[in-house]
Amino acid sequence: MIPELTLPAGYASSAADRRLNALLRHLSSSAMDTHNSVSPSPTSSFQYDSVFSHVVQAPEDPILGVTVAYNKDPSPVKLNLGVGAYRTEEGKPLVLSVVRKAEHQLVNDRARIKEYLPIIGLAEFNKLSAKLIFGADSPAIQENRVTTVQCLSGTGSLRVGAEFLAKHYHQCTIYIPQPTWGNHPKVFTLAGLSVKTYRYYDPATRGLNFQGLLEDLGSAPAGAIVLLHACAHNPTGVDPTLQQWEQIRHLIRSKKLLPFFDSAYQGFASGSLDGDAQSVRLFVADGGECLVAQSYAKNMGLYGERVGALSIVCKTADVAGKVESQLKLVIRPMYSNPPIHGASIVAAILRDRNLYNEWTIELKAMADRIISMRHQLYDALRARGTPGDWSHIIKQIGMFTFTGLNSKQVAFMTKEYHIYMTSDGRISMAGLSSRTVPHLADAIHAAVTQVV
Repeated sequence: MIPELTLPAGYASSAADRRLNALLRHLSSSAMDTHNSVSPSPTSSFQYDSVFSHVVQAPEDPILGVTVAYNKDPSPVKLNLGVGAYRTEEGKPLVLSVVRKAEHQLVNDRARIKEYLPIIGLAEFNKLSAKLIFGADSPAIQENRVTTVQCLSGTGSLRVGAEFLAKHYHQCTIYIPQPTWGNHPKVFTLAGLSVKTYRYYDPATRGLNFQGLLEDLGSAPAGAIVLLHACAHNPTGVDPTLQQWEQIRHLIRSKKLLPFFDSAYQGFASGSLDGDAQSVRLFVADGGECLVAQSYAKNMGLYGERVGALSIVCKTADVAGKVESQLKLVIRPMYSNPPIHGASIVAAILRDRNLYNEWTIELKAMADRIISMRHQLYDALRARGTPGDWSHIIKQIGMFTFTGLNSKQVAFMTKEYHIYMTSDGRISMAGLSSRTVPHLADAIHAAVTQVV
Protein backbone atom coordinates (compact mmCIF):
# COMPACT_ATOMS: atom_id res chain seq x y z
CA MET A 1 0.00 0.00 0.00
CA ILE A 2 1.29 3.48 -0.91
CA PRO A 3 0.79 6.02 1.95
CA GLU A 4 -1.15 9.25 1.31
CA LEU A 5 1.10 12.26 0.80
CA THR A 6 0.34 15.10 3.26
CA LEU A 7 1.88 18.38 4.28
CA PRO A 8 3.62 18.54 7.67
CA ALA A 9 1.38 19.38 10.62
CA GLY A 10 1.08 23.11 11.30
CA TYR A 11 1.99 24.04 7.77
CA ALA A 12 0.51 27.55 7.02
CA SER A 13 -2.63 27.65 4.85
CA SER A 14 -2.93 29.96 1.88
CA ALA A 15 -4.17 29.84 -1.71
CA ALA A 16 -0.74 28.61 -2.78
CA ASP A 17 -0.71 26.11 0.03
CA ARG A 18 -4.11 24.79 -0.96
CA ARG A 19 -2.97 24.35 -4.56
CA LEU A 20 0.12 22.45 -3.38
CA ASN A 21 -2.02 20.27 -1.11
CA ALA A 22 -4.37 19.47 -3.98
CA LEU A 23 -1.40 18.52 -6.15
CA LEU A 24 -0.05 16.19 -3.46
CA ARG A 25 -3.47 14.50 -3.15
CA HIS A 26 -3.58 14.09 -6.93
CA LEU A 27 -0.11 12.53 -7.03
CA SER A 28 -1.02 10.20 -4.19
CA SER A 29 -4.19 9.10 -5.97
CA SER A 30 -2.35 8.56 -9.27
CA ALA A 31 0.30 6.47 -7.56
CA MET A 32 -2.39 4.32 -5.93
CA ASP A 33 -4.18 3.80 -9.26
CA THR A 34 -0.94 2.82 -10.96
CA HIS A 35 -0.08 0.41 -8.15
CA ASN A 36 -3.50 -1.24 -8.33
CA SER A 37 -3.45 -1.53 -12.12
CA VAL A 38 -0.17 -3.46 -12.23
CA SER A 39 -0.74 -7.16 -11.87
CA PRO A 40 2.60 -9.02 -11.86
CA SER A 41 2.36 -12.45 -13.38
CA PRO A 42 4.93 -15.13 -14.03
CA THR A 43 3.61 -15.32 -17.57
CA SER A 44 4.38 -11.67 -18.32
CA SER A 45 8.14 -12.25 -18.86
CA PHE A 46 9.56 -12.04 -22.38
CA GLN A 47 9.00 -15.13 -24.48
CA TYR A 48 11.39 -14.21 -27.31
CA ASP A 49 14.25 -16.47 -28.43
CA SER A 50 17.79 -15.41 -27.55
CA VAL A 51 19.35 -13.05 -30.05
CA PHE A 52 22.29 -15.48 -29.92
CA SER A 53 20.23 -18.62 -30.64
CA HIS A 54 21.88 -18.91 -34.07
CA VAL A 55 25.34 -19.31 -32.52
CA VAL A 56 26.70 -22.83 -32.99
CA GLN A 57 28.84 -24.73 -30.50
CA ALA A 58 32.51 -24.17 -31.35
CA PRO A 59 34.91 -27.10 -31.38
CA GLU A 60 37.49 -27.42 -28.62
CA ASP A 61 40.90 -25.96 -29.31
CA PRO A 62 42.92 -28.88 -30.71
CA ILE A 63 45.67 -28.41 -28.11
CA LEU A 64 43.75 -27.22 -25.06
CA GLY A 65 40.99 -29.71 -25.88
CA VAL A 66 43.43 -32.52 -25.10
CA THR A 67 43.53 -31.37 -21.49
CA VAL A 68 39.73 -31.18 -21.36
CA ALA A 69 39.50 -34.83 -22.43
CA TYR A 70 42.31 -35.80 -20.05
CA ASN A 71 40.55 -34.19 -17.07
CA LYS A 72 37.41 -36.23 -17.77
CA ASP A 73 39.29 -39.54 -17.77
CA PRO A 74 39.10 -41.30 -14.36
CA SER A 75 41.97 -43.71 -15.15
CA PRO A 76 44.78 -43.70 -12.55
CA VAL A 77 47.41 -44.27 -15.28
CA LYS A 78 46.32 -41.43 -17.57
CA LEU A 79 49.06 -39.25 -18.99
CA ASN A 80 48.74 -35.79 -20.55
CA LEU A 81 51.41 -35.07 -23.16
CA GLY A 82 49.38 -32.46 -25.04
CA VAL A 83 49.89 -29.04 -23.50
CA GLY A 84 53.33 -27.45 -23.52
CA ALA A 85 53.92 -26.81 -19.84
CA TYR A 86 56.87 -28.07 -17.83
CA ARG A 87 56.37 -30.73 -15.18
CA THR A 88 58.73 -32.01 -12.50
CA GLU A 89 59.88 -35.61 -12.24
CA GLU A 90 56.88 -36.05 -9.92
CA GLY A 91 54.56 -34.74 -12.63
CA LYS A 92 53.82 -31.48 -10.82
CA PRO A 93 53.82 -27.89 -12.14
CA LEU A 94 56.98 -25.98 -11.22
CA VAL A 95 57.37 -22.46 -9.89
CA LEU A 96 61.06 -21.59 -10.10
CA SER A 97 62.77 -20.77 -6.81
CA VAL A 98 64.18 -17.60 -8.36
CA VAL A 99 60.67 -16.51 -9.31
CA ARG A 100 59.49 -16.95 -5.72
CA LYS A 101 62.46 -14.88 -4.50
CA ALA A 102 61.71 -12.10 -6.97
CA GLU A 103 58.04 -12.11 -5.99
CA HIS A 104 59.00 -11.97 -2.32
CA GLN A 105 61.07 -8.87 -3.00
CA LEU A 106 58.20 -7.25 -4.88
CA VAL A 107 55.58 -8.02 -2.25
CA ASN A 108 57.76 -6.66 0.55
CA ASP A 109 58.63 -3.46 -1.27
CA ARG A 110 56.24 -0.99 0.37
CA ALA A 111 57.09 1.63 -2.23
CA ARG A 112 55.56 -0.43 -5.05
CA ILE A 113 52.28 0.82 -6.43
CA LYS A 114 49.62 -0.60 -8.73
CA GLU A 115 49.20 2.31 -11.13
CA TYR A 116 48.68 1.76 -14.85
CA LEU A 117 51.80 1.10 -16.86
CA PRO A 118 52.45 3.17 -20.01
CA ILE A 119 50.95 1.79 -23.22
CA ILE A 120 54.23 0.09 -24.17
CA GLY A 121 54.69 -1.40 -20.70
CA LEU A 122 57.43 -1.45 -18.09
CA ALA A 123 60.45 0.41 -19.50
CA GLU A 124 63.06 -1.60 -17.60
CA PHE A 125 61.47 -4.88 -18.69
CA ASN A 126 61.56 -3.77 -22.33
CA LYS A 127 65.20 -2.74 -22.16
CA LEU A 128 66.32 -5.95 -20.46
CA SER A 129 64.25 -8.15 -22.79
CA ALA A 130 65.93 -6.62 -25.84
CA LYS A 131 69.36 -7.26 -24.31
CA LEU A 132 68.43 -10.86 -23.53
CA ILE A 133 67.48 -11.76 -27.10
CA PHE A 134 69.89 -9.54 -29.07
CA GLY A 135 72.86 -9.54 -26.67
CA ALA A 136 74.01 -6.67 -24.45
CA ASP A 137 76.64 -5.64 -27.03
CA SER A 138 74.22 -5.63 -29.98
CA PRO A 139 74.94 -2.71 -32.34
CA ALA A 140 71.20 -2.38 -32.96
CA ILE A 141 70.64 -1.65 -29.26
CA GLN A 142 73.65 0.64 -28.97
CA GLU A 143 72.45 2.64 -31.98
CA ASN A 144 68.88 2.86 -30.60
CA ARG A 145 67.51 1.08 -33.67
CA VAL A 146 65.33 -1.27 -31.61
CA THR A 147 61.89 -0.51 -30.28
CA THR A 148 60.53 -2.96 -27.70
CA VAL A 149 57.02 -3.05 -26.28
CA GLN A 150 55.67 -5.27 -23.52
CA CYS A 151 52.87 -7.53 -24.72
CA LEU A 152 50.65 -10.37 -23.49
CA SER A 153 53.16 -13.22 -23.74
CA GLY A 154 54.17 -14.65 -27.11
CA THR A 155 50.70 -14.77 -28.60
CA GLY A 156 50.04 -11.12 -27.80
CA SER A 157 53.44 -10.13 -29.17
CA LEU A 158 52.71 -11.91 -32.44
CA ARG A 159 49.29 -10.31 -32.70
CA VAL A 160 50.54 -6.77 -32.05
CA GLY A 161 53.31 -7.27 -34.59
CA ALA A 162 50.88 -8.67 -37.15
CA GLU A 163 48.41 -5.80 -36.65
CA PHE A 164 51.25 -3.30 -37.12
CA LEU A 165 52.42 -4.99 -40.33
CA ALA A 166 48.88 -5.19 -41.72
CA LYS A 167 48.55 -1.42 -41.30
CA HIS A 168 52.04 -0.17 -42.15
CA TYR A 169 53.89 -2.72 -44.30
CA HIS A 170 53.55 -2.83 -48.07
CA GLN A 171 53.32 -6.63 -48.31
CA CYS A 172 50.49 -8.38 -46.48
CA THR A 173 51.50 -11.99 -47.16
CA ILE A 174 53.22 -14.00 -44.44
CA TYR A 175 54.84 -17.39 -45.04
CA ILE A 176 54.69 -19.78 -42.09
CA PRO A 177 56.38 -23.20 -41.82
CA GLN A 178 54.42 -26.37 -42.51
CA PRO A 179 53.70 -27.52 -39.87
CA THR A 180 53.72 -24.81 -37.23
CA TRP A 181 52.05 -23.99 -33.91
CA GLY A 182 48.29 -24.26 -34.43
CA ASN A 183 47.62 -20.70 -33.27
CA HIS A 184 49.94 -19.05 -35.81
CA PRO A 185 47.59 -19.07 -38.83
CA LYS A 186 44.69 -17.81 -36.71
CA VAL A 187 46.69 -14.95 -35.19
CA PHE A 188 47.98 -13.70 -38.54
CA THR A 189 44.73 -14.19 -40.45
CA LEU A 190 42.63 -12.31 -37.89
CA ALA A 191 45.19 -9.49 -37.92
CA GLY A 192 44.57 -9.02 -41.63
CA LEU A 193 47.53 -10.85 -43.19
CA SER A 194 47.30 -13.44 -45.96
CA VAL A 195 48.86 -16.71 -44.77
CA LYS A 196 50.85 -19.06 -47.00
CA THR A 197 53.14 -21.93 -46.06
CA TYR A 198 56.64 -23.07 -46.86
CA ARG A 199 57.93 -26.62 -46.57
CA TYR A 200 59.73 -27.35 -43.33
CA TYR A 201 59.31 -30.89 -41.97
CA ASP A 202 60.13 -34.04 -43.90
CA PRO A 203 57.99 -36.97 -42.65
CA ALA A 204 60.27 -39.45 -44.40
CA THR A 205 63.36 -38.45 -42.43
CA ARG A 206 61.50 -36.86 -39.50
CA GLY A 207 63.92 -34.00 -39.97
CA LEU A 208 64.21 -30.71 -41.83
CA ASN A 209 63.16 -30.45 -45.47
CA PHE A 210 65.88 -27.90 -46.08
CA GLN A 211 65.77 -28.03 -49.86
CA GLY A 212 61.99 -27.56 -49.88
CA LEU A 213 62.35 -24.64 -47.48
CA LEU A 214 64.85 -22.89 -49.74
CA GLU A 215 62.76 -23.50 -52.85
CA ASP A 216 59.55 -22.17 -51.31
CA LEU A 217 61.12 -19.06 -49.81
CA GLY A 218 63.06 -18.54 -53.02
CA SER A 219 59.80 -18.35 -54.96
CA ALA A 220 58.09 -16.04 -52.45
CA PRO A 221 57.33 -12.52 -53.74
CA ALA A 222 59.81 -9.80 -52.82
CA GLY A 223 58.99 -8.21 -49.49
CA ALA A 224 56.90 -11.09 -48.15
CA ILE A 225 56.99 -11.67 -44.39
CA VAL A 226 58.53 -14.95 -43.19
CA LEU A 227 57.74 -16.46 -39.80
CA LEU A 228 60.75 -18.23 -38.29
CA HIS A 229 60.92 -20.23 -35.05
CA ALA A 230 64.03 -18.92 -33.28
CA CYS A 231 64.72 -22.32 -31.71
CA ALA A 232 62.93 -25.52 -30.62
CA HIS A 233 60.48 -25.52 -33.53
CA ASN A 234 56.93 -26.25 -32.41
CA PRO A 235 55.58 -28.89 -33.06
CA THR A 236 58.47 -30.80 -34.66
CA GLY A 237 61.49 -30.06 -32.44
CA VAL A 238 63.50 -29.84 -35.68
CA ASP A 239 65.85 -26.84 -35.99
CA PRO A 240 68.22 -25.81 -38.80
CA THR A 241 71.93 -26.03 -38.08
CA LEU A 242 73.86 -22.77 -37.71
CA GLN A 243 75.19 -23.23 -41.25
CA GLN A 244 71.65 -23.73 -42.56
CA TRP A 245 70.52 -20.63 -40.68
CA GLU A 246 73.21 -18.67 -42.49
CA GLN A 247 71.89 -19.90 -45.84
CA ILE A 248 68.34 -18.98 -44.82
CA ARG A 249 69.52 -15.52 -43.78
CA HIS A 250 71.32 -14.97 -47.08
CA LEU A 251 68.23 -16.04 -49.07
CA ILE A 252 65.86 -13.86 -47.05
CA ARG A 253 68.07 -10.79 -47.35
CA SER A 254 68.73 -11.29 -51.06
CA LYS A 255 64.98 -11.62 -51.72
CA LYS A 256 64.24 -8.62 -49.46
CA LEU A 257 61.90 -10.75 -47.34
CA LEU A 258 61.03 -9.57 -43.83
CA PRO A 259 61.84 -12.06 -41.02
CA PHE A 260 59.46 -12.31 -38.05
CA PHE A 261 60.90 -14.52 -35.30
CA ASP A 262 58.82 -16.32 -32.71
CA SER A 263 61.12 -16.88 -29.72
CA ALA A 264 59.19 -18.91 -27.17
CA TYR A 265 61.96 -21.15 -25.85
CA GLN A 266 65.17 -19.12 -25.39
CA GLY A 267 67.36 -21.08 -22.97
CA PHE A 268 64.72 -23.78 -22.63
CA ALA A 269 65.86 -25.72 -25.71
CA SER A 270 69.59 -26.23 -25.19
CA GLY A 271 69.99 -24.77 -21.69
CA SER A 272 71.97 -21.84 -23.13
CA LEU A 273 70.35 -18.43 -23.46
CA ASP A 274 72.99 -17.25 -25.93
CA GLY A 275 72.98 -20.50 -27.90
CA ASP A 276 69.22 -20.41 -28.40
CA ALA A 277 69.40 -16.79 -29.63
CA GLN A 278 71.99 -17.41 -32.36
CA SER A 279 69.50 -17.47 -35.23
CA VAL A 280 68.05 -14.09 -34.27
CA ARG A 281 71.46 -12.53 -33.72
CA LEU A 282 72.63 -13.65 -37.17
CA PHE A 283 69.88 -11.57 -38.76
CA VAL A 284 70.43 -8.55 -36.52
CA ALA A 285 74.19 -8.56 -37.11
CA ASP A 286 73.81 -7.87 -40.83
CA GLY A 287 72.12 -4.54 -40.16
CA GLY A 288 68.79 -5.57 -41.68
CA GLU A 289 65.34 -5.21 -40.18
CA CYS A 290 63.30 -7.88 -38.42
CA LEU A 291 60.62 -8.49 -35.79
CA VAL A 292 60.97 -10.71 -32.72
CA ALA A 293 58.21 -11.94 -30.41
CA GLN A 294 59.43 -13.13 -27.00
CA SER A 295 57.69 -15.16 -24.32
CA TYR A 296 58.68 -15.84 -20.71
CA ALA A 297 56.08 -18.59 -20.25
CA LYS A 298 58.47 -21.50 -20.68
CA ASN A 299 61.92 -20.22 -19.68
CA MET A 300 60.72 -18.58 -16.44
CA GLY A 301 57.64 -20.73 -15.94
CA LEU A 302 55.43 -17.61 -15.99
CA TYR A 303 52.67 -19.27 -18.03
CA GLY A 304 49.71 -17.62 -16.35
CA GLU A 305 51.36 -14.21 -15.95
CA ARG A 306 51.26 -13.67 -19.74
CA VAL A 307 54.62 -11.89 -20.02
CA GLY A 308 56.11 -11.19 -23.43
CA ALA A 309 57.70 -8.55 -25.62
CA LEU A 310 57.71 -7.50 -29.25
CA SER A 311 60.91 -5.98 -30.61
CA ILE A 312 61.25 -4.40 -34.04
CA VAL A 313 64.77 -3.80 -35.32
CA CYS A 314 64.85 -0.83 -37.70
CA LYS A 315 67.42 0.78 -40.00
CA THR A 316 67.70 3.98 -37.97
CA ALA A 317 66.83 5.36 -34.55
CA ASP A 318 64.47 7.86 -36.18
CA VAL A 319 62.48 5.09 -37.85
CA ALA A 320 62.42 3.10 -34.58
CA GLY A 321 60.87 6.05 -32.79
CA LYS A 322 58.13 6.38 -35.40
CA VAL A 323 57.45 2.66 -35.32
CA GLU A 324 57.03 2.80 -31.55
CA SER A 325 54.53 5.64 -31.89
CA GLN A 326 52.42 3.49 -34.21
CA LEU A 327 52.69 0.43 -31.99
CA LYS A 328 51.07 2.50 -29.25
CA LEU A 329 48.11 3.10 -31.57
CA VAL A 330 47.80 -0.66 -32.11
CA ILE A 331 47.98 -1.52 -28.41
CA ARG A 332 45.77 1.24 -26.95
CA PRO A 333 42.42 0.05 -28.39
CA MET A 334 43.42 -3.62 -28.04
CA TYR A 335 44.15 -3.85 -24.30
CA SER A 336 45.16 -0.30 -23.36
CA ASN A 337 48.33 -1.30 -21.50
CA PRO A 338 49.89 -4.51 -20.17
CA PRO A 339 49.83 -5.94 -16.62
CA ILE A 340 52.59 -5.02 -14.19
CA HIS A 341 53.24 -8.05 -11.99
CA GLY A 342 54.80 -10.58 -14.37
CA ALA A 343 56.96 -7.98 -16.10
CA SER A 344 58.22 -6.83 -12.70
CA ILE A 345 59.26 -10.39 -11.87
CA VAL A 346 61.21 -10.67 -15.12
CA ALA A 347 62.86 -7.29 -14.64
CA ALA A 348 63.87 -8.15 -11.07
CA ILE A 349 65.56 -11.36 -12.23
CA LEU A 350 67.27 -9.89 -15.28
CA ARG A 351 68.65 -6.84 -13.45
CA ASP A 352 70.11 -8.67 -10.45
CA ARG A 353 73.27 -10.65 -11.17
CA ASN A 354 72.66 -13.19 -8.39
CA LEU A 355 69.05 -13.81 -9.39
CA TYR A 356 70.05 -14.00 -13.05
CA ASN A 357 72.70 -16.62 -12.33
CA GLU A 358 70.26 -18.63 -10.25
CA TRP A 359 67.76 -18.46 -13.10
CA THR A 360 70.27 -19.81 -15.64
CA ILE A 361 70.99 -22.78 -13.34
CA GLU A 362 67.29 -23.62 -12.94
CA LEU A 363 66.71 -23.08 -16.64
CA LYS A 364 69.47 -25.49 -17.61
CA ALA A 365 68.12 -28.04 -15.13
CA MET A 366 64.74 -27.95 -16.91
CA ALA A 367 66.36 -28.27 -20.33
CA ASP A 368 68.57 -31.13 -19.15
CA ARG A 369 65.63 -33.04 -17.68
CA ILE A 370 63.81 -32.83 -21.02
CA ILE A 371 66.91 -34.05 -22.86
CA SER A 372 67.13 -36.92 -20.37
CA MET A 373 63.52 -37.87 -21.09
CA ARG A 374 64.35 -38.02 -24.80
CA HIS A 375 67.17 -40.49 -24.17
CA GLN A 376 65.10 -42.59 -21.76
CA LEU A 377 62.22 -42.89 -24.25
CA TYR A 378 64.59 -43.72 -27.11
CA ASP A 379 66.30 -46.40 -25.02
CA ALA A 380 62.96 -47.86 -23.91
CA LEU A 381 61.72 -48.21 -27.50
CA ARG A 382 64.96 -49.86 -28.57
CA ALA A 383 64.76 -52.25 -25.63
CA ARG A 384 61.27 -53.29 -26.76
CA GLY A 385 62.40 -53.77 -30.34
CA THR A 386 59.78 -51.30 -31.54
CA PRO A 387 59.80 -51.28 -35.37
CA GLY A 388 61.26 -48.19 -37.02
CA ASP A 389 64.11 -45.75 -36.51
CA TRP A 390 63.42 -43.66 -33.40
CA SER A 391 66.66 -41.67 -33.42
CA HIS A 392 64.70 -38.53 -34.28
CA ILE A 393 63.57 -38.44 -30.65
CA ILE A 394 67.12 -37.63 -29.51
CA LYS A 395 67.94 -35.51 -32.56
CA GLN A 396 65.00 -33.16 -32.08
CA ILE A 397 65.25 -30.41 -29.47
CA GLY A 398 63.06 -28.52 -27.04
CA MET A 399 59.78 -29.25 -25.36
CA PHE A 400 58.15 -31.25 -28.15
CA THR A 401 58.82 -34.38 -30.16
CA PHE A 402 57.08 -35.11 -33.43
CA THR A 403 56.79 -38.87 -32.99
CA GLY A 404 55.64 -39.75 -36.50
CA LEU A 405 52.58 -41.53 -35.12
CA ASN A 406 49.43 -41.14 -37.22
CA SER A 407 46.00 -40.08 -35.97
CA LYS A 408 44.72 -43.69 -35.76
CA GLN A 409 47.69 -44.69 -33.64
CA VAL A 410 47.17 -41.65 -31.41
CA ALA A 411 43.49 -42.55 -30.95
CA PHE A 412 44.49 -46.14 -30.10
CA MET A 413 46.94 -44.95 -27.44
CA THR A 414 44.30 -42.70 -25.91
CA LYS A 415 41.65 -45.42 -25.82
CA GLU A 416 43.82 -48.33 -24.70
CA TYR A 417 46.54 -46.62 -22.65
CA HIS A 418 44.89 -43.34 -21.58
CA ILE A 419 47.71 -41.28 -23.10
CA TYR A 420 46.63 -37.89 -24.41
CA MET A 421 48.38 -35.94 -27.17
CA THR A 422 47.48 -33.93 -30.26
CA SER A 423 46.27 -35.97 -33.23
CA ASP A 424 49.39 -35.15 -35.27
CA GLY A 425 51.52 -37.25 -32.91
CA ARG A 426 53.21 -34.37 -31.10
CA ILE A 427 54.13 -35.12 -27.50
CA SER A 428 55.41 -32.81 -24.80
CA MET A 429 58.63 -34.29 -23.46
CA ALA A 430 58.26 -31.99 -20.44
CA GLY A 431 55.21 -33.99 -19.38
CA LEU A 432 57.20 -37.23 -19.10
CA SER A 433 59.01 -38.68 -16.10
CA SER A 434 61.17 -41.72 -15.43
CA ARG A 435 58.06 -43.34 -13.94
CA THR A 436 55.86 -42.76 -17.01
CA VAL A 437 58.38 -43.44 -19.81
CA PRO A 438 57.79 -47.24 -19.69
CA HIS A 439 54.03 -46.74 -19.99
CA LEU A 440 54.48 -44.47 -23.02
CA ALA A 441 56.98 -46.84 -24.62
CA ASP A 442 54.54 -49.75 -24.18
CA ALA A 443 51.78 -47.68 -25.80
CA ILE A 444 53.92 -46.61 -28.76
CA HIS A 445 55.11 -50.18 -29.30
CA ALA A 446 51.54 -51.47 -29.27
CA ALA A 447 50.30 -48.71 -31.59
CA VAL A 448 53.08 -49.27 -34.12
CA THR A 449 52.70 -53.06 -34.15
CA GLN A 450 48.89 -53.22 -34.03
CA VAL A 451 47.61 -50.14 -35.87
CA VAL A 452 48.50 -49.20 -39.45
